[in-house]
Order: sequence, then C-alpha cells, then structure tokens
Amino acid sequence: MTAHRSPWMNDDLDALRDLARAFFDKEVAPNVDRYIQQHHVDRELWNKAGELGLLCLSIPEEYGGGGGTFAHEAVLIEEQARVVDTAWGQSLHNGIVAHYLLHYGTEEQKQAWLPKMASGEVVGAIAMTEPGTGSDLQNVKAKAIRDGDEYVVNGSKTFITNGAQADLIIVVVKTDTSQGAAGISLVLVEADRPGFRRGRVLDKIGQKGQDTSELFFEDVRIPVTNLLGTAEGQGFVQLMQQLPQERLIIAVGSVAGMEAALEHTVRYTKEREAFGRSVFNFQNTKFKLAEVATEARVARVFADDCIVKHIAGELDIPTVAMAKWWTTDRALSVASECLQLHGGYGYMTEYPISRMWVDSRVQMIYAGTNEIMKEIIARTL
Repeated sequence: MTAHRSPWMNDDLDALRDLARAFFDKEVAPNVDRYIQQHHVDRELWNKAGELGLLCLSIPEEYGGGGGTFAHEAVLIEEQARVVDTAWGQSLHNGIVAHYLLHYGTEEQKQAWLPKMASGEVVGAIAMTEPGTGSDLQNVKAKAIRDGDEYVVNGSKTFITNGAQADLIIVVVKTDTSQGAAGISLVLVEADRPGFRRGRVLDKIGQKGQDTSELFFEDVRIPVTNLLGTAEGQGFVQLMQQLPQERLIIAVGSVAGMEAALEHTVRYTKEREAFGRSVFNFQNTKFKLAEVATEARVARVFADDCIVKHIAGELDIPTVAMAKWWTTDRALSVASECLQLHGGYGYMTEYPISRMWVDSRVQMIYAGTNEIMKEIIARTL
C-alpha cells in the first residue's frame, strides 16, 4: 500500500521523525516491559530526551524550546505509538503543561520553568480530576485560599498523568468557593512544598507503565505569584482554551495507534499459517484488514485536516470534539479486530496487540468523555 504522507509534513519534520524514531527504538522500545513492571519510565529518559531537543518542541526558542508548531509534537506522538509505548507522558508535558505556562504564565514563570521543562530537569503534570469530579470541572473541591502573600492549598486529585515523577504541577482549584466556574483558578505547586504528598501509582487495566497517581495537598503554602494568569477566576476559561489541543493530542495518538495495529497484524497474519496457508490468505482476514486499513486512512485524513487547521489557528471546539470521540472509538474497534486476527496469541501480553487493545480503552474517557464530546457537538447543531 502506498505510504500516506500528511500534508503538514515537510523536510524539517522528516528529519525530526528520523531523530525521534532512532530515540524511541534505542531508549524506549527495549524498556517497555520494564516500564510496565515498575509502573513508570526511568527518570533519566526525560533528561536524554531533553539533551536531544525532543522536549517542548512547540515552545519558542527564547524559553529553551524547539520553536516548532503542533506538527512537531504530532511527529513525536506518532513515533511513540509506533513502538507501542503509553508509559512516557511526554505529550502531556510538552503539549499541555508547557502550553498553559506559555499562554498564561508571567514572564518570570515562563523563564523559571519552561527551559527546565525543555531540558528534562523538570517534569510537568496538570491536576484536574478529583475523586468525586471527572468531566465536571466547575465543581472541583480543591481550594487555594489567600492568606497575605500566600495561597493555602487543600484538596486531593486523582488519575494524574506523570503524577509520581512530576516536579511541577498545575492544580485546578477554587480561589472563590462561593462561585462555580467563575471561582476557578490554576496555581503552580512545586513538588517539594511542605504539605504536598503523592499517593499510590494507581493500578489500571491498561497503560500500566504510566505513573498515574493520586496527589494530596494539605495546607500547602505557595506564593501568590504562583497563580497562573493575571487575576483569580480565569482558570475555567484557560482550561476551555487549552482542552482542544489536549483532545487533538489524543486523536493523533489514536490514529497512530490504529496504523500500528494494522502494521503488526498484517505482518503477523502473513507469517502465521493455518490449514496449510497463511492466515492472511483467508478471505475473512483480507476483508477485515481491508476494513481496518480504510478506517485508519479515513481517521488519518480527518486528523491531518485538524492538525492543519490547528496550526493555522482555525480549529474549532466542535470539530476537535468530533475528532476526539470518533478516532478513539474507532481505535478501540480496530484494536479489537486486529486482536481477533491474532487468535489466542492476541490475548497474550507478550504480543503488542494485546497492549494496544487494553491501552486504547481509556482514550474514550480522559480529556472529557466521548459522551461529553457528543454533548459539545450537539450544542452546535
């Protein structure tokens, strides 16, 4: 099949893909099983990536970043999916946490944190979800109450990507508990602050190598200069402005996962024999793979269009909601079909397709469930 070349690719991005591919093949792929066993990547992986310039690719060079666009982040996301790794939370660090700082941070905050995030010296996380609050962010219970020149932060967060390794956490809090969305602010909490505590790395059915954690804040004092933005109460708007990029990151990863599942399954069915011929040569196999290949191509074209629009600043919220729900839904379906074509071996953890299947399930849940995506789309009809 002719390789599809995305319209946003160029020579610079081809060179980046070569670098990223070599990095993932050398540093990540041989260690995926170990990451799963220890429930986190090696801390030095961040430093190695920083040395190669693979962190904060879309952050301006003046803050230590690569000076690129979302296309640079997309290449890294695709190459990570190709080696079937979900342990390394680079897309959240690069494409989400760094961008909250870039868009809303003071000059002092940007100078203090972005170069260290680009070098791998600092790992970033964002703490939105609480034990009783999922997609309904305006009802968060964590609070930051002002006391002179400080905020006192109290509350708990759960399902936090990079939670066990993060050095800097953007925390969604209420600075005015009498308000709903208008009372929400984002504050920066350094992991070495007294009163901050990490809970356990959560035991998930998939993405077991990712250090998704509980976080606890007990009278954590931070300076008022750790507020993200120019005034209190801007947090909900900031979240709504940045969530589309988070949803596009998930869509890009889902599409790359579909393509990886197809590649693994074509190779497996051509090598595996049953009843004297390759599994690939059975009509059912060929038809199923034809369907998967078509779905992956349709998803790819949709994601590419979203990337082009996003780089141009023209990607609207309903469209990216469509991309997030549809690509994640199809990615799970594709992984299931491909697992079936592996037969009993598809159910064995040593085969990458088993990880793809179970790892893809959560993509329909985080960054706003697919039901929330449909709600967003329906409002515009």
